Amino acid sequence: MKNWTRKQKQTFARVIVVLICFFVLLALEKAGVLEPLPEGVVFGLYVVPYLIIGYDVLLKAFRNIAHGQVFDEHFLMMIATFAAFGIGLMGDGSYEEALAVMLFYQIGELFQSIAVGKSRRSIAAMMEIAPESANRVKEDGSVEEVDPDEVHAGDIIVIRPGEKVPLDGTVLEGESFLDTAALTGESVPRHAGEGDAVISGCVNGSSTLRVKVTKEYEDSTVAKILDLVENASSKKARLENFITRFARVYTPAVTIGAVVLAVFPPLFLHWEWIIAIRRACNFLIVSCPCALVISVPLGFFGGIGAASKLGVLVKGSNYLEAAAGMTTIVMDKTGTLTKGEFRVQKVLPSESFARNFQSLMPSGEGKSLTAEDALLETAAYGEAYSTHPIAKSIEDAYGRQPDLARLSDVKEAAGHGIDLCLDGKRLLLGNEKLMRQEDIAFTPSGEAGTIVYAAWGGQYLGCIVIADTVKEGAREAIAQMKRSGIDRTVMLTGDRKAAAEAVAAELGVDEVHADLLPADKVAQVESLMEQLRGTGRKLGFVGDGINDAPVLMRSDVGIAMGSLGSDAAIEAADIVLMDDDIRKIPAIVRIARRTMRVVRSNVAFAIGVKLLILVLSVFGLVGMWAAVFGDVGVAILCILNSMRVLNAR
Repeated sequence: MKNWTRKQKQTFARVIVVLICFFVLLALEKAGVLEPLPEGVVFGLYVVPYLIIGYDVLLKAFRNIAHGQVFDEHFLMMIATFAAFGIGLMGDGSYEEALAVMLFYQIGELFQSIAVGKSRRSIAAMMEIAPESANRVKEDGSVEEVDPDEVHAGDIIVIRPGEKVPLDGTVLEGESFLDTAALTGESVPRHAGEGDAVISGCVNGSSTLRVKVTKEYEDSTVAKILDLVENASSKKARLENFITRFARVYTPAVTIGAVVLAVFPPLFLHWEWIIAIRRACNFLIVSCPCALVISVPLGFFGGIGAASKLGVLVKGSNYLEAAAGMTTIVMDKTGTLTKGEFRVQKVLPSESFARNFQSLMPSGEGKSLTAEDALLETAAYGEAYSTHPIAKSIEDAYGRQPDLARLSDVKEAAGHGIDLCLDGKRLLLGNEKLMRQEDIAFTPSGEAGTIVYAAWGGQYLGCIVIADTVKEGAREAIAQMKRSGIDRTVMLTGDRKAAAEAVAAELGVDEVHADLLPADKVAQVESLMEQLRGTGRKLGFVGDGINDAPVLMRSDVGIAMGSLGSDAAIEAADIVLMDDDIRKIPAIVRIARRTMRVVRSNVAFAIGVKLLILVLSVFGLVGMWAAVFGDVGVAILCILNSMRVLNAR
């Protein structure tokens, strides 16, 4: 009861009081104590606890009738219980069934409220990431506490230990660990130091950080997540929409059916009026659509809540429904399966350079170097002025600062590489096109990855193989996807075919399409979706970059990286992985399929039991207690079944 609302606690207290009254009255009636009492007194003894437990249902029914919304479960409960009291007054003076119907209906409503509250708390955990204030540094160096939306890009803020990061930014001073659990579900804190990007919604650890804000509050990570969470319930699954439409037609239909059952048999089949009305009451009670109207949305709500525990944001139950039917996963390579961090994998000097490199190096330097070291050093000098990721990877592998005085006449050969002078000799660094354009005799490499060829003074020195590093857990994620029912994994990339196929082979991806432009990726996804058309199977696309946004929107289920991904990709996606861990994709597929199994079993069970009891009620084979089970009992069982989704591991 710790997390119960005030209303839930009040309802629970009313249920306990009325439950005691009910069993006391039942015992007194069975013992014959109530038999000598006047009819009005016995009626009053039952009406008082009835009003205690059911006054809010009656008020809602009358209020809805006043607003023209007649046919709902409150109306059905009111009519059924009023009729049950009427039967008691007309017949044997037995009122316990009327009280029992309202009592057990309220118990079912309490179960529903608790279940919904549990699901909401799981999703609302994400809402706790909202910052209450920000510490902005003023021009005079003092710090003022302001609302986050008053802070602008370019402002400096101070984040003290234990405070939430209010806006996205870059660390200027300080070093700390950030707790990202509310965003990502990941319990291990992330290190943040000078120059590192920090995202709003995290909690600062033990040290103060001075951060330069890079985004306005409405564009920040936390604002976007809160907006997505708040709107998640508005996007309903097809099954939810069907149940809503079904209830609108079903409730008036059964009400009319109950009226026909109460009036037609006495007039034309010579039934006793009291028997017909009693059976009509049973009909009304059991036909209440609570089990369907409650348990289906609750099942989807539980699935979204279970996903949020993992640090995965599902934008609506319709996307959870689509994920359950996903059998093909298409993935972008860079940033999704690989880190997007290029590293030197191999340094391959040519045979002639390997034999003669010592004589080519400046006096005294060649003695302490290997041919690989010499080639890497030469390439590092060539890339000294470049800011390209490829150049950065060569500089990182070299590990020292080149002597820029040895360089001159630096020119960028667009789409080909670098052209400059090193120690007075012309140095060329680039792709095959550059080597052919300058008539350099070289040997094309068949290595997987990006190849940088080097020539100095007209002589071919060799090549350096650079490749993106595969993400931790990517291979495990692909294997888990296949175990969870994904029967086709596809990788799309703008990279060279050899590099793409090497990554695919390492990860166990089934199919590769390389050398693609963003428009080509859309065409490829549409082609794959065409193959699935009419099968009921769905295609999911996983990406992280701004160029992935069109594909994310086009696919059946778009899955984006929330931590490192672009704003456009997150906006276009249907499901967001808050910590970029693709190992959570198979978990989401399992949660989605479990959700659909639970929801469908609820629908089948509720409709099956209700139809059975309805038929038996018409022929007088079951009484009002069976009708109470058909309504409240079925609803409680369906609610408990739906709550299993939230507890999915």
